[in-house]
Amino acid sequence: MKKLPLILLSLFFIISCNENNDKKTISTEREPNSFAIVIHGGAGGIKREYFTEEQQKAYAEKLQEALDAGYAVLEKGGISLDAVQAAINVMEDSPLFNAGKGAVYNSEGNQEMDAAIMDGKTLNAGTIAGVNHIKNPILAARIVMDSSSHVMLSGKGAEIMAEKYGIEMVDSSYFFTEKRMNQLKKIQGKEKTELDHTAYLIKNELIDDHKFGTVGAVAIDKTGNIAAGTSTGGMTNKKYGRVGDVPIIGAGTYANNLTCGISATGTGEYFIRTVASHEVSSLIKYKKYTPSEALNEVLFNQIGPLGGEGGMILLDKYGDVYWDFNSTGMFRGFKKSNGESKVEMFEKSE
Repeated sequence: MKKLPLILLSLFFIISCNENNDKKTISTEREPNSFAIVIHGGAGGIKREYFTEEQQKAYAEKLQEALDAGYAVLEKGGISLDAVQAAINVMEDSPLFNAGKGAVYNSEGNQEMDAAIMDGKTLNAGTIAGVNHIKNPILAARIVMDSSSHVMLSGKGAEIMAEKYGIEMVDSSYFFTEKRMNQLKKIQGKEKTELDHTAYLIKNELIDDHKFGTVGAVAIDKTGNIAAGTSTGGMTNKKYGRVGDVPIIGAGTYANNLTCGISATGTGEYFIRTVASHEVSSLIKYKKYTPSEALNEVLFNQIGPLGGEGGMILLDKYGDVYWDFNSTGMFRGFKKSNGESKVEMFEKSE
């Protein structure tokens, strides 16, 4: 019987050593000079059967082009803010996405675009809302952050400042695309064939009248600084003056070096009501959730029950990439300095 305490003590010592050894194998530090970028091109009723092979190829190639643009900045030692901006610029210049060139029409037949960018080190942020003559809204958001004492400028004021600092302005005709105009006409005329929730197929093109195509990026540079940015045209047929979650810091866009950077896409009103991006960060910081747990909690237990739909991309302070969505699909991809790279569009099990 005297030997029993000694045996138990020995077992406890062995188990403790094993646990400590296991903990050493779990990385809790970012590799020196490592970097990464993750992007999204919108979430919603995105199913493989809605796209021709040609359309799938076009989206995959444009997502890869955006990733490569942001990655190139980081690889050369550039800052995460510039990488985010470069990636989003590519998607804003493409009619494939609901941002910039491909922005949807509001109920008045005009574009009203929103954008945001945030620095995870300083918590500085710049956002714009309701603009319709700025070619690349993300550039204007950056100007608000870097060259003003404000966080958000809207409408005419945002455009005046953007033009003052040399941001390219365009006539509203630049944003015209037949696909987006057809969306507006079909929705306003209620001449649509329902396929899945808010997704419609008209002339072999996917129509989503709420949330399809918002773009975003999150990056971490070689110094470990995180930045996040998002750009959108909002919702087709939205009311004049409607502002979504994208330019509201903590709702659709957030970055904090203590936790992570996030860009969201979906039905913006629900991301605003749950302060979704900040909520994910807070769950990680205060409740010690893993990024995957935090994303799942917000998307499926907070936004979902309210009727909201969409997705979020996340890059944490260790340079690890995460994403989740409660819709049928989300355009997404990442590229890391360790060689890992991926572009996905449809179900999570791709």
